[in-house]
Amino acid sequence: MRVGSDDRYLEAYNLLFSHFGSQDWWPGETPFEVMVGAVLTQNTSWINVTKAINNLRREGILGYAQLLQLPVDHLAEYIRPSGYFNLKAGRLHNLLDMINSQYGGDLNQFLEDDVASARENLLSVKGIGPETADSILLYACGHPVFVIDTYTHRVFSRHNLVEEETDYHTMQTLFMDHLPVDVQLYNEFHALIVLVAKQFCKKTKPLCDQCPLQGVNL
Repeated sequence: MRVGSDDRYLEAYNLLFSHFGSQDWWPGETPFEVMVGAVLTQNTSWINVTKAINNLRREGILGYAQLLQLPVDHLAEYIRPSGYFNLKAGRLHNLLDMINSQYGGDLNQFLEDDVASARENLLSVKGIGPETADSILLYACGHPVFVIDTYTHRVFSRHNLVEEETDYHTMQTLFMDHLPVDVQLYNEFHALIVLVAKQFCKKTKPLCDQCPLQGVNL
């Protein structure tokens, strides 16, 4: 989805989209699977998350009711490939318990809740921070919430669009103030930022002379 504008944020989006094309994020067959993936992907690669999710799918327990009833230690074994499996099993159960207590165990009620209420409830869950909460809101619930991560900060601080020391909320506000309110745009842009950071704007030894954003006065 190419967007026309001379705004610097949209200029960066258009350059990245032209270079990489559509990324079709988030990987997941159902909103619930996306929620599980958002928790499991903390501090690991999506390849490892896929292995863990496949374990749950193979056992026929990749559903809200099934995981809610599954003991935490059993869940931990299924998601072992994702790393920090005991910690993540606890966080997943905390998320499931929140849906049970705040939405009467009705997953659809959570998915259809307004963004402010859903975000507040997500952030009340132990182990769920802003990035994970916003990933769930954007990719599972379909809310127009821009997800910020370390890649976003790295790329845009290097191009002087954000200060070196910028907190999550401030950076998110900057993006949402400079972009149209559009779920698909937020989805694509976040995915493109992750891709350019991994391939070009690396933490050390960045490939600036090859980057799609090179030479652009952002």
